[in-house]
Amino acid sequence: MLSKSQCLAFITVAFLLAFKPVSFKENQLQFVRVRTAYAEKEEEVSAFLKQNNLKREELQILLRAFKAEKQLQLWAKNANEKQYRFLKTYPFCMLSGQLGPKRKEGDFQVPEGFYFIDRFNPASNFHLSLGINYPNASDKILAKGNRPGGDVFIHGSCVTIGCIPITNEKIKELYILATEAKSNGQAHIPVYIFPARMDSEGLKSLRRTYTDNDLASFWNNLKQGYDRFNKTHKELKFNVARNGLYQF
Repeated sequence: MLSKSQCLAFITVAFLLAFKPVSFKENQLQFVRVRTAYAEKEEEVSAFLKQNNLKREELQILLRAFKAEKQLQLWAKNANEKQYRFLKTYPFCMLSGQLGPKRKEGDFQVPEGFYFIDRFNPASNFHLSLGINYPNASDKILAKGNRPGGDVFIHGSCVTIGCIPITNEKIKELYILATEAKSNGQAHIPVYIFPARMDSEGLKSLRRTYTDNDLASFWNNLKQGYDRFNKTHKELKFNVARNGLYQF
């Protein structure tokens, strides 16, 4: 027979086990599609991280998208490192709208600006999806009317009305990487979306095709962030001014 103190200890341990906080990854693994993604891709992802000297338990990631080139770049680093490293590119499977920011609901535009992943959807209509925090503070100021829209995702499948689709196979890998980073405590995974590569030639090409002054001003503002990240390879720190432009 257990003593009173032993019984109390047993009850305490049982209570702690029953109410142990569930990690973000453990929560995600409750969903079939996430479990399937890990079953199919985990070995490949682990080899990829090892090849790039990245520790799973320290992984942090950053994404950059270029609409004209239909490319989504993956950058990553270990938590104790200061600079992100470019790892690979996921091609867009499809692109809706045209170059230029999203300014209203239903315009089919992919946003342009500086965002972060704010939602993980393991039961998406497009297999798996990672939501970005559109509209951000800049978008809300520069929106046309009071309905800027929302629900912009990086997702699977190959259809879009303003999101970034990269196919089911690619989103499985990216979703795992994002899940690992989030589980490591990376609260905000940066997502920077540009109309095109904003080097000198890219910007000249944009200006030749699009002559709107407000658009030119906005793109010049995005280029400041583009140049800063290219120089430092560090997450951008910025505020949004009253006119909706970013201040770095």
